[in-house]
Amino acid sequence: MEMTFRSIIEGKPAQEPLIIAGPCSAETEEQVLDAARQLAQQKVDLFRAGIWKPRTRPNAFEGVGTEGLGWLRRVKDETGMKVTTEVANTQHVFEALKYGIDVVWLGARTTVNPFSVQEVADALKGVDIPVLIKNPINPDLKLWIGAIERIYKAGITRIGVIHRGFSYHGDTKYRNVPRWQIPIELKRQFPDLPIICDNSHICGRRDILQAVAQKAMDLNFNGLMTEVHPTPDEAWSDAEQQVTPARYQELMQHIVFRQPTTDDMEFLENLEHLRHEIDEIDEELLNLLSSRMKLAERIGEYKKRNNIAILQTTRWNEILERGVAKGQLKGLSEEFITVFLKAIHQESINHQEKVMNREDVAG
Repeated sequence: MEMTFRSIIEGKPAQEPLIIAGPCSAETEEQVLDAARQLAQQKVDLFRAGIWKPRTRPNAFEGVGTEGLGWLRRVKDETGMKVTTEVANTQHVFEALKYGIDVVWLGARTTVNPFSVQEVADALKGVDIPVLIKNPINPDLKLWIGAIERIYKAGITRIGVIHRGFSYHGDTKYRNVPRWQIPIELKRQFPDLPIICDNSHICGRRDILQAVAQKAMDLNFNGLMTEVHPTPDEAWSDAEQQVTPARYQELMQHIVFRQPTTDDMEFLENLEHLRHEIDEIDEELLNLLSSRMKLAERIGEYKKRNNIAILQTTRWNEILERGVAKGQLKGLSEEFITVFLKAIHQESINHQEKVMNREDVAG
């Protein structure tokens, strides 16, 4: 589906990052206004606060509800900042529009459910309001694109997406693992679609917020969404990942915002030369991988003749452990080597399956 997107904030230069900040949840009017007044002194484009909070457990704080929309309207009146909040159903949309919310976003738990996305899309028909769409909880790019298409078909063209990371069962330093390759692929398919990095939900902790924000900027993301609370340790939700307005200002001052490209001829010529070298190496890698698969097929023939199973766990563990160790010596991360070798291993299994399940035709 071909889509053309307009700017989230009209009049804002496309090359300037979209900066979104504010508390995870609107808790009290005083808390919301305190955060807003401090952030109004900084370069914030959208003040965010959750009014309705879909929580994992039913006894957790689930937001103050419609009352909080009045607080956001007061933020607009007092500070001049535009405001944004999350919506998840028809009633949320109608209430947000009634109170003059400037931008709405769909959360990860909404994006994962096409029925919920469609309900919001139907409620937005005929309304010209920017909509930001967070990635689904699980790493499913098609589901994310489907949500974008549903909102677009409702007549909304001011659309952006929010990369907030993906759920992961295992040890990780992140609350939600970034899986940067997924938003990168989304950007490849839709170059004009603004992508915002929600570093708060990726990190789940304060100490790595800056590093994740910087990586997003290095990858040519179009903005940042960060949770900022006057007293984060006392926050009613997600306390560990929120920062004070002062700490937020310090964090933003240390982030380098990159230019998407340049017309400097010397730079472009040097870049083209290096890219040509990369293309040659990629060609070599593909040739080597092709040769490796041919060897895997020969192994499959031996296994077939001797009626041996394809998967040899001991051998696979040896390959993985040796590959990770050697890769780290060559400056390659364990995460990359593991993903790379698992992909090669699966492709080898696929080749061997074709060989072992092939019916030999007598000559």
